[in-house]
Amino acid sequence: MTELVTGATWAVSPRPPSQATCGWQGGRFETAARPYTRAVEGNIRSDCHLIMATTKGGATRHEFRTDSGLRYSGRDRAGTVSFLPAGCERRLSLEHVAWEWGAIAVHPGSVAADIMSMAPFIEPSEPFLYGLIAQMNNLLSADGALDTTYCSVMTMAVAEYLLRRSGRPVRAKGIRQLSPRQLRMTMDRIDHLLPQPIQIADLATPLGISEGHFYRAFRGAAGRTPVQAISERRVERAASLLAQTDCSVNRIALEVGLVSPSHLARLFRTILGTTPSEYRREFRAVAVPARNDQDEAIRSG
Repeated sequence: MTELVTGATWAVSPRPPSQATCGWQGGRFETAARPYTRAVEGNIRSDCHLIMATTKGGATRHEFRTDSGLRYSGRDRAGTVSFLPAGCERRLSLEHVAWEWGAIAVHPGSVAADIMSMAPFIEPSEPFLYGLIAQMNNLLSADGALDTTYCSVMTMAVAEYLLRRSGRPVRAKGIRQLSPRQLRMTMDRIDHLLPQPIQIADLATPLGISEGHFYRAFRGAAGRTPVQAISERRVERAASLLAQTDCSVNRIALEVGLVSPSHLARLFRTILGTTPSEYRREFRAVAVPARNDQDEAIRSG
């Protein structure tokens, strides 16, 4: 079977019965679960950089070789992470496999060109990359989709991590922080784009700076990351809608650009320490007596 994932071709037999994918501009995440299978064979070739991790289970024997010369033969356990640069092919075979895995595919045009010349690798422990893939897997499972802003920021983080891991310099030229005018423009743009997915490029391009420079310059000026600022704005807008309308929580989540009501609930708990439904009940419990007091004052006057 052949599966296409943002330029990646996964040709493995037998195909895993359970798969889920989510894409964003410049990347894609895929996860799959495979029950016990005695043997799996195939190859992977990608026009994108692939970062793959075993999130659960494993295989008693995992053998592969890449067309760049990397060979591996050994067990595969949860936590194992491998990297396959764009254009590189891996031929693989697995024995006695039962696992879940996740993979991030990153288009070469969305990250530093230096990554193109990096060698493939496999490591039994890469906490940062494994943790990121496991987190994406959990979020996709909970919400059925991934937040675009989060994904675009994580793409930059992965690229920077790979460069640092390889010992290559991470270029950090550019402005140290946004000017007050640039920050105001950015916040206005966030408000304008709030009902839809927001990528870092949507905010960086109008200022004429790269996504990486924008991320650092925004944090320098605002004291928080773009993801945090966007999340706060979404919660503020949602709180206003909860207070002023009878729209369902599902509808409000979509109105503020979130992928699901569970995502909105997580942000509310993180930022306000309550849930959307509790916020609405508490607001109305306070608002109704106050309105009655005003009406009584008018009648008495």
